[in-house]
Amino acid sequence: MMSDKQPPESNSSLITAEERRLQDSREHVAYWKRWGPYLSERAWGTVREDYSADGSAWEYFPHDHARSRAYRWNEDGIAGICDRHQQICFALALWNGRDPILKERVFGLGGTEGNHGEDVKEYYFYLDSTPTHSYMKYLYKYPQAAFPYEKLIEENRPQDKDKTEYELLDTGVFDEDRYFDVFVEYAKADVEDILIRITVVNRGSEAAELHLLPTIWFRNRWSWGYGVPRPELRQMVKQGDDESDFALIELEHESLGRRLLYCEGAPELLFTENETNNFKLFGVANEQPFVKDAFHEYVIHGSREAVNSEQRGTKAAAHYDLTVNPGETISVRLRFASAQETPDSADAFGAGFDQV
Repeated sequence: MMSDKQPPESNSSLITAEERRLQDSREHVAYWKRWGPYLSERAWGTVREDYSADGSAWEYFPHDHARSRAYRWNEDGIAGICDRHQQICFALALWNGRDPILKERVFGLGGTEGNHGEDVKEYYFYLDSTPTHSYMKYLYKYPQAAFPYEKLIEENRPQDKDKTEYELLDTGVFDEDRYFDVFVEYAKADVEDILIRITVVNRGSEAAELHLLPTIWFRNRWSWGYGVPRPELRQMVKQGDDESDFALIELEHESLGRRLLYCEGAPELLFTENETNNFKLFGVANEQPFVKDAFHEYVIHGSREAVNSEQRGTKAAAHYDLTVNPGETISVRLRFASAQETPDSADAFGAGFDQV
C-alpha cells in the first residue's frame, strides 16, 4: 500500500556551497565545470597524436619532441587546468638551473624503453578537488639536481620483465632532501574567476635556485587547414594611474572571449607561438619566427631572440627567478578571469584572495 505522506521540502539553508554549485551546474544556471583539471600530464607518445604509417606512436612523437612540436588533438602540462574543450590551457614550467631542458611536462618511458612498458618516472600527487573543481590542490616534487633523463632510460631498457623497475628515487636525486615541494592551488571566486596560488618549499639544507614559469597558451587549432582563426595573447599595459603590483596578460579567443591573467609582483613576461620548431626537428624552415620551445631556449640558453619582443603570441609565461633558502616557503599568486568578471585591479590580490 502506497503511503500518502509527502516528502519533506528541501531546506535550502542546509545545502552546502558546493552542493549549490552542483545544483546550478545540473540546471545550467552556472557553468561551474567549464574549467577543471582536464589537462593531461603527457600527450607525447599517444595514439591520439600518431600519424605514423606503422602505428609506432612512441617513436613517432617521443618525449624529446614534445617541447618543440605542436600537438593537434590535446595538450599536456604540470598541475594544469583548461576549459572542457581544451582551447585555453594553463600549467606550470620549472627549471632548477641544472636540468638540460625546461620542465614543462612529466617524463616517462615509452613502451619499448621500460621493462614493464609505458611508465611515468615522476612524483606528483592530486591532493584535493571538489566535484565542481571550485577548489583543487596538487603537489609536484622537483629535484634540485639535474633530472636523470638518460639514466632512467639506460637502466630500465635492458631489464628483464621479471625484474623490478629502476625508479626516480633510485637515482639519488632526492638524497638529503635536496628537492622542492611545489604546491599548486586553484580556487574559483566565480564561474569565470579562478585564483591560483603556487607555493614552493625548499626541503634541502642549502639555498637553491628555481625558475618558476606559470604558462598560459592556446591549443593549436589553426595550423591544420580548416580556417580556424588564430587567437592571441598580449601584454596589457596598465593605466597610467594604476600602481598595482602585478603584470597583466590579455587573451582574445573567438569563442571564449576576452580574458585576463594577473601575475603578482613584477615578473618578466615572455611570449611566443605554439608552433612546431620545424628547423630543429626536421631541418626545414619554420613558418613562424617564434616557436613552441622558445622559453626553453630563453631561460636555459639565454637566447633573447627566441621570444617575441612585441609581447604577443599564442603562448605566454610569467618568469619568476627565485632563490629559496633552506626550509623557506615562497608563494606566487595569479588570477585568471573573463573580462566580464575581472576584479578591481587594486583588489586582485587583496584580502579577499585568501578568503576565497
